[in-house]
Amino acid sequence: MKTILTPIDFSSITNRVCATAVALARAVKGRIVLLHAVPPPVMVTDYGSGVMAQNYAEIALAAEKTATRQLARAQSRLRRSVPVTTVQASESAVGFILAQAGALRADYIVMGSHGHAALYELLAGSTAHGVLLKAACPVVVVPPAGRTPAKKKEN
Repeated sequence: MKTILTPIDFSSITNRVCATAVALARAVKGRIVLLHAVPPPVMVTDYGSGVMAQNYAEIALAAEKTATRQLARAQSRLRRSVPVTTVQASESAVGFILAQAGALRADYIVMGSHGHAALYELLAGSTAHGVLLKAACPVVVVPPAGRTPAKKKEN
């Protein structure tokens, strides 16, 4: 059975990514592994670090619990169509996706792209770009909604 690793971030593109993964899973008689990397909360402080550390832990725990519920809901919706499992961790998204792809021997990765501007990509980076550069399997990148396909030039 083919394994389709499907990283999701619960943004507006998640439904399109899941629909693409389901279509691919049906076509290759595969299974989907939904993956979510919980981003660590950002903490910048010089003062009151004891209080901040406690709040940081509470924020991180709340984020993990929320992500667990959202991942379970997504799994429940998709399992009506294809076999689905989930995996979640509080790690860097690119590293976690690549590590799981290797550990699961993923046949495909299906993920979304938010279509940020080049300056944003340069400064903040892109999860899709990072995965594309280092993935050992084919990566299907689902573009953001509203993106129209490029027209072919006729000679």
